[in-house]
Amino acid sequence: MNRYQFALENRGELRVEHEFLNCFQMHSPIKLLSIDFDGTLVSRVSEPVLDAPCMELIRELQKAGAIWAINTGRSVDLLESGLADFAFPIRPDFILTTERDVFRPGQNGEKWEPFGDWNEQCARDHAELFSSANSVLAEVVDFVNRKTKARLIYDAERLEGLVAENDKEMERIVEFIERARAEHPNLDYQRNTVYLRFCHADYHKGAALAELARLLKIPRENIFAAGDHHNDISMLDGQVAAMPSCPANAIHEVQDAVRNAGGHLAQKEHGAGVHEALLHFASPESFRG
Repeated sequence: MNRYQFALENRGELRVEHEFLNCFQMHSPIKLLSIDFDGTLVSRVSEPVLDAPCMELIRELQKAGAIWAINTGRSVDLLESGLADFAFPIRPDFILTTERDVFRPGQNGEKWEPFGDWNEQCARDHAELFSSANSVLAEVVDFVNRKTKARLIYDAERLEGLVAENDKEMERIVEFIERARAEHPNLDYQRNTVYLRFCHADYHKGAALAELARLLKIPRENIFAAGDHHNDISMLDGQVAAMPSCPANAIHEVQDAVRNAGGHLAQKEHGAGVHEALLHFASPESFRG
């Protein structure tokens, strides 16, 4: 029995949700779900790893016509490994990976393929960015090597990001990067705990979600988003998704962004918090009053 099946032992809550969905699924405002993976859907620090009621509710919303996208900093391969390792009972309809790329299910036997020309444009813009920002990146490399114990990460010969030793060290590195990039504002970064990835300022989770919504012709008012860390803020600030949320384990900066956008700050952690937020937004009359 996997962890998900173990969590299904208590089915009372699921029966209540089935009754809820029978009444409200045709009227739910949620048409597109954009949900972070690690720390949001998946708990790496507590059991169960997956929240069974959350998975079941997403499944039912999919059946009702809602589209579910995982929006993650993981690559396609790492996300597929995570879906297998954690025995996900359902598959996402789309995946948004490395905080920038947009993929749909493959049409020719492949699991995933680029959706539209967004990924190609993204790759071109990043190639131009890293070429023009060489001097700034060289300053960052020098600082990291001389002043920290962080590990630099390269993709071939190009600096991709870094891993700090702890949160305090990451704060010092981020402060330096902010000063170094002042004259090159297109050079940005995405941060999650002690991991940092350099990127073009125009490409992030919010931008990838906006592109998916454009291709699917789904308005902001019908988009739900959930995340827990710095790299999720761009999809939780209310600009792209009208229904932003975060689990109780989200960092303070994320909670502030969700609060300022009029979203839902869950009282429960990880997947249970996502489940709580979905119920909150799926039936305004029943769950907000």
